[in-house]
Amino acid sequence: MKKIWFVEIVAFLISALFIYTGIMKLREHDVFRFAIGNTPVLKPMATALAWALPVLELLIAVLLLVPALRRKGLYAAFGLMIAFTIYIAANLVFASKLPCNCGGVLQQMTWPQHLVFNIVVTAAAGLALAWDKPATNKVAL
Repeated sequence: MKKIWFVEIVAFLISALFIYTGIMKLREHDVFRFAIGNTPVLKPMATALAWALPVLELLIAVLLLVPALRRKGLYAAFGLMIAFTIYIAANLVFASKLPCNCGGVLQQMTWPQHLVFNIVVTAAAGLALAWDKPATNKVAL
């Protein structure tokens, strides 16, 4: 029973996080596009990413909130959080000047704090995925 509650809480919290960050990225779209455009690896695709990432975050948030789609949402959230975590770690190791891609409350975090935050959220998503029971498509005869 505790595992079920954990999965529900994690799905809700990650959904809330993605709704918040997705809306902030859309609300401050020009700032977000400029910030990711200052990252050499992302510069060629900054315009597309500036639209795709917030839309993807909002889509994943919906998947997490719909019980029948939650497992797909957990997979998507886990994958996206891994990508975000790798991006932050790579910037910490390789970037001479760190861009600021976040809005709102997350902007107050330092890059190392953001890395730890992302690792915790990624681990929670992974654990929720491991504890989530896959839907069965078996028909009782």
